[in-house]
This record gives sequence, structure tokens and C-alpha cells, in this order.
Amino acid sequence: MNEVPSQPSLTSPRLRKRLRWIVAVGGTAIGLALIYLHFYLYLPMGSGPAGPAVDPTAYEHPWTDRTVLLVGLGDSVTAGFGASPGHSYFDRLAENPADEFAELKGVCLSRALPDLKRSNLSISGSNSLQHLAHINDRLSKQEANVFGLIVMTTGGNDLIHWYGRSPPREGAMYGATLAQAQPWIDNYKQRLDEIFAAIKERFPGGCAIFVGDIYDPSDGVGDPESTWVLPPWPDCLKIVDAYNAALKDVAAKHPFVHVVPVHDTFLGHGIHCRKFWLSHYDWHDPHYWYFDNIEDPNNRGYDALRRIFLREIAKHRSLIAGNENELLVPQ
Repeated sequence: MNEVPSQPSLTSPRLRKRLRWIVAVGGTAIGLALIYLHFYLYLPMGSGPAGPAVDPTAYEHPWTDRTVLLVGLGDSVTAGFGASPGHSYFDRLAENPADEFAELKGVCLSRALPDLKRSNLSISGSNSLQHLAHINDRLSKQEANVFGLIVMTTGGNDLIHWYGRSPPREGAMYGATLAQAQPWIDNYKQRLDEIFAAIKERFPGGCAIFVGDIYDPSDGVGDPESTWVLPPWPDCLKIVDAYNAALKDVAAKHPFVHVVPVHDTFLGHGIHCRKFWLSHYDWHDPHYWYFDNIEDPNNRGYDALRRIFLREIAKHRSLIAGNENELLVPQ
């Protein structure tokens, strides 16, 4: 008669050692998974104010009593895609929302410019190839007593459409090499020159253009594939840098054009916002400023945008008044 082998007792040293090994391995695997989720997949948006502080004293008194037309031009960032009603950067520039943060109550253009009109002509999904046509078709020539205050974002969609789902081409160059994109970058420079000239022609009473440069949701890493939804693009940072350099070169030719530092402000608030070992980590606000589509800001991102536009506009407020002597209060 065959004997049934005895089962090891739960108190057996060999079984206890095996159980400890299983628990240790399993615990380590769970810990590593949680670490990966925290640093690579968890993108908290945070709450409260976002972006740099704005000096409220610049907005305490009117700058001028002349008529100023605030115009929004460009793509979905200026159109406010992804923002709650009244919380796009364009809307917040003009007037404070009902739930404004305490430190920015009264810090808006409608307070500094009592005769402020507004018109947002930006179109979500548009690229810079379309923006010159939009200006020609939609922005009418103004009376000589109207000063144009233009805020715009242009060029971002030139880079990302259509996320590599089609071969790279001008206006949709995702996946292109820098060499392949160079003629398109040169065309972008020429197009910007024409855009700025066309805007100026429509404001015989003068204008000031504030244009944001292009941000980098990869926080300087250049790995869109880490989102798990985008294909790799080895030359993406080189092309973003080249586009921003083109914008700055063209803006330097036009004294009425001012570049708003969107790119540098948003570093550390993209898909790597939780990685404290990266150089752009923001210890004070390690949160994600982008909307679900990765290409537009969320509400906190739009707050940050509003702040850097307010700061840049305030630096040049004497231009809006006509000249420094026409400011209603000293700078």
C-alpha cells in the first residue's frame, strides 16, 4: 500500500521562509508599481493660483482714456479650448472672473483701460498657415483713434498635427527631422513677418502685439512616446526650439511686437511634472497645467498664461497710452 506524502506544516521553517520570500517579492512588485504610477502616470492638476506673481500696483490706476481694442488671434490656446467659461487667458485678461483669487482682484485690462473693447478672433485647431488669411478676412481696419492690443498664439499646431498619423508636411510636421522641417521653418519666419505687418496695417492709430512662444509638454525631455498615446519624435525639441527662435528673430524686427515667455513658464508642468530629479521640476507647484488633450492648458494653465501676459503688457503700458508722457499715472 502506497503512503501519502506528508504536507509541510504551516509552522515548518521551510514553508515560513518560502512565504516570506513570496511576500517580499510581491510587496516589492507592488511598491515598484506604485512608484511608477506616481512618477510616470499620475498627473495631478493641483488647485489655487498658478504661475508667477503679478504686481497689482501696475493696474491700480488707468493708463489712458483712449479707445483700446483687445484682439485675440491664433489657435485654440487663445480661443480658450479646455477652459471653464470665463477662465481662458483672453477672458481673464479683460476682466476678473467671479471666483478670482484675492491677490488679482482688480488686476485686469478693463480697469487699466476704461474704454476697452474686445474681439476674440482665434480659431481652435488652426495653424499659422491659416492665420494670415484669418486676419485678412476677419480683422477689419480700425479708426485712427483706436489702439490695437493684440494677444496671440501661433505655430503650435504647425508642429503637432496630426500626431504622426500621416507623413510630416508643412503645417502638420509631427515626426519630421530638423533637416526636413527647415524649409517649413523658413516659411514660418516669412509668414510671421506678413502676419505682423497685416495686423499693423489694420490699426492706423497704432498697435502692440503680444505673442506667446510655443511650450513643450515634455518638460525638456523630448519623449512624447512616454504618454503611451503618441509616437516617438526624435527631433521634436530641435524643431520647437527652431520655431521659437524664428518667432523671436521676426519679433525683434518689429518694435511693436513682444514675445511672451510661455515656453519657459510651462517647463516643469507637463508630462514629467512629478519627477523631482529633472532640472525643470517646480518644487513649489509640481502639477500638470495641460488639458486632457495635452496640447491646450487646463484652468490653472490658463491662469499662468494670463499672469505672464499681464506682466508683459504692463512692461509696455506706455506704448498703449501713446507715449510715456500720456500715462495717466507715473510708471
